Amino acid sequence: MDAGARLSRRERSSRAGRRDWVRGSDLSGEATPLTRSAAAAAARPLPSGEAGRTGLVFLGEFGRAHGLAGEVRLKSHTEDPRAIGRYGPLTSDAGRSYTLTSVRQAAGDQPDLLVVRVEGVTTREGAEALNRIRLHVPRESLGAPADEDEYFLSDLIGLAVEGPNGPLGHVVGVPDYGSGELLEIAPPDGGRSFLLPFTKRHVPVIDIAGGLIRADPPEGLIEPPRQEPDPSQPPEADAENAT
Repeated sequence: MDAGARLSRRERSSRAGRRDWVRGSDLSGEATPLTRSAAAAAARPLPSGEAGRTGLVFLGEFGRAHGLAGEVRLKSHTEDPRAIGRYGPLTSDAGRSYTLTSVRQAAGDQPDLLVVRVEGVTTREGAEALNRIRLHVPRESLGAPADEDEYFLSDLIGLAVEGPNGPLGHVVGVPDYGSGELLEIAPPDGGRSFLLPFTKRHVPVIDIAGGLIRADPPEGLIEPPRQEPDPSQPPEADAENAT
């Protein structure tokens, strides 16, 4: 069965492709099982530690209704996106069970976007009611991690990120654009998210129990806050002319 939702923190980024977990490597290139994980962007992040408390692993999320006959879009976070249909009943945050009866890839160039049918849902109205429901499986159904430094995808979503000079935000996703996994971090002020290389150098500490990641971003990655001009002060040029 498709192993659910794992990623690896690397010493150096390298092309890995989309997979639930990948094995890290040290500078010598020797394989080392230092695996880390996070979900791709979700509509709302899990609060820190929620996955550990509930014993559930996040696998996907329903989206908008598709057509008139009860089909619905679904964002899958498994290695083979369509494998989400092979896990059996999936559990929502509220504890309700959903069974996928058919799964196909949606049109377009996003392989993790599916169109599915859900048992008991036969109308567009029923499909619309599923929008933004998150789907999980019991952690024990995926087996134990192979290494003490291995985590499931949902373990990182929502974790706070702290840099050398203070808070950087929280994790909202782990995209991979071909050169290795990245942590997508939303800043605390609600500004534009930024991407941090998911390597041992830049992510030296991940404390799942404490709900915290300690990061060392590359120089220049994070722009300093823009200083808005003080409307009570004249423009610099005018101030110079005035003297």
